[in-house]
Amino acid sequence: MKKLQFTLNCIAMLAILALFCFGIVMPQYEGDYQAAMIDKAERLKSIEGEKIVLIGDSNLPFGIDSGTLEQKLGKPVVNMGMHGGTGDVFNEQAALLNVHEGDLYIVCPSRYDEEDKLTNPHLCWITIENHFSLYPLIRAKDWPDMIAAYPTYLGKCAKLWRTGTGNSEMTNSYRRSAFNEYGDNYYPRPASEENIDFSYVTISPISDATVERLNSLYDKLQAKGADMVIAAYPIALCEGVPDEAQYAAFEQELRDKLKAEVISDFNSYRYDVSYFYDTHLHLTDEGVAVRTSQLAADVEKYREENQ
Repeated sequence: MKKLQFTLNCIAMLAILALFCFGIVMPQYEGDYQAAMIDKAERLKSIEGEKIVLIGDSNLPFGIDSGTLEQKLGKPVVNMGMHGGTGDVFNEQAALLNVHEGDLYIVCPSRYDEEDKLTNPHLCWITIENHFSLYPLIRAKDWPDMIAAYPTYLGKCAKLWRTGTGNSEMTNSYRRSAFNEYGDNYYPRPASEENIDFSYVTISPISDATVERLNSLYDKLQAKGADMVIAAYPIALCEGVPDEAQYAAFEQELRDKLKAEVISDFNSYRYDVSYFYDTHLHLTDEGVAVRTSQLAADVEKYREENQ
């Protein structure tokens, strides 16, 4: 009897602790850049029928005008691109939230060398917090890493809660309210900022884990009657950038290894550095307009060839 009472007391204490953590201390990052995933997921789930979904890292919210893309292609567009720091494993799970027959998923990784795991579980917690509708973004195999990262995340939440500084927004583009209804970051970017680090403009190796992951995603979408293609990311024409032959070889390797069709000529996405805003993947307003037109043309060509 005493053992049973002790067990019941422990369960009650754990329930109270969970209620305190998940119901009072959390969330504390609802004004953060990552909280835009809440709104993106709501839009994605709200669209019944055929749609176009952009999947990838921040090269998408800082690089596509989804409203224009929607007008050109005639289907609702959702830009699910988010911070690449979580890892593509996390961002790509958004493709499975609301799949309909006839959907087109445009996947735009900027790296192809990631392992099959979350890159930053703490950043994933900042994204999902206690928004349980986002928990499907975490695969079962990733929960041990998430559990290990939870104390660090909760500690930072507790500090924000105690000081009353949680759920606040910054004043620049890295905030939830800087995203529009499509999921694009629409903070004004009329010109490049100074001192952009272009040393990251390299060709990523293509890992077996990435190939297996993308091919698995393609199979899952195909099984539900949806399609998936691979599109190019923006490439800065800076000092030391790999030449056209190297990008052509990289593109061909993708075509050889991936089941999804590569719809872009990567070399046509090589832009002058004046098109880049604050990183080697984020575009100015002019750069966004140019890239959006190119992506629309790529999709239209793909459609014509596959009618």
